[in-house]
Amino acid sequence: MKAVVLTETVGPKGLQIQEIETPQPAAGEVRVKLKTSALNRRDYWITIGKYPGVSCPCIAGSDGAGIVDAVGDGADASAIGKEVVVYPARAWGDSEEKCGPEFRVLGLPDQGTFAEYICVPESDIYDKPEHLNWEQAAAIPLAGLTAWRAVVTQAEVKSGHKVLVTGAGSGVSTFALQWAIGQGAEVYVTSGSAEKMEKAKALGASGAVNYRDEDFTKQLRKMSGGFDAIIDSAGGDSLNAILDTLNPAGRFVFFGATMGTASTGLEIPKLFFRHIRIQGTMMGSPSEFAAMMNFVAENKIEPVVHEVLSMDEAVAAHELMENFSQMGKIVLRNE
Repeated sequence: MKAVVLTETVGPKGLQIQEIETPQPAAGEVRVKLKTSALNRRDYWITIGKYPGVSCPCIAGSDGAGIVDAVGDGADASAIGKEVVVYPARAWGDSEEKCGPEFRVLGLPDQGTFAEYICVPESDIYDKPEHLNWEQAAAIPLAGLTAWRAVVTQAEVKSGHKVLVTGAGSGVSTFALQWAIGQGAEVYVTSGSAEKMEKAKALGASGAVNYRDEDFTKQLRKMSGGFDAIIDSAGGDSLNAILDTLNPAGRFVFFGATMGTASTGLEIPKLFFRHIRIQGTMMGSPSEFAAMMNFVAENKIEPVVHEVLSMDEAVAAHELMENFSQMGKIVLRNE
């Protein structure tokens, strides 16, 4: 089969299209003939060696959608021909509260989705929502699930809430916007790009503020009246100012720290006097993935796809991730 193989950690140019042996499903597994896959920020970090445990050669990619074409011993043969979306990880574990010690994301160390075929446990395939095309279906898994756990499980966003999603434009933040609106919340965003702010408003955001403005948190509070939940991936020295926009009993949920750790530390008294909850989160369990896919199907949610390229254009696709210019997901199509 054809696959995108990282041969050395020198950035996207370390990726090569190679012919490798087509995998065969083991007992309890199914093989999916992938129609599409999608990139996450993680995939770019792998190409430059800034992700734990990187070793070459490897086939990255966590997002994939396709058609089951073979099953291993003990797997249900009726799955052959089914259109599916693949759960983007392995071995979440028994607890819904946290992942277990064997948890790992597809694409390192296990074979990822940047290939024509992948074998996964039968339990890790989910019906592709009928209203989605292949490109939209592949856009969902990792970013969608991370946002779902942040918005629905951890922040417990519901109708009537006011929610801030920082850093509009990334795959996760775009899904966070969509999930929060889908829960009936009034959603606001920040971005350093006027174009992304306008696109977020087109998706249903009630307001947007440029985080490069010195008084951006004051603008947010004046615009919204304060937030019941903040979904953040930046951190950094604006953290305390952003926390000030939370209403009493508000929840700050973060899944990343692109701006690093706040050098001033947290203003603890403000947090406990206002009953603020701070919650870290990552990825999500198979049951959360199932709930998310059902929500997508029932509400006809359409993921935002920034650009679709062929597998042969994998280097260019990864280079698009370098400058944070995309709005939504970058998708690879197997042709």
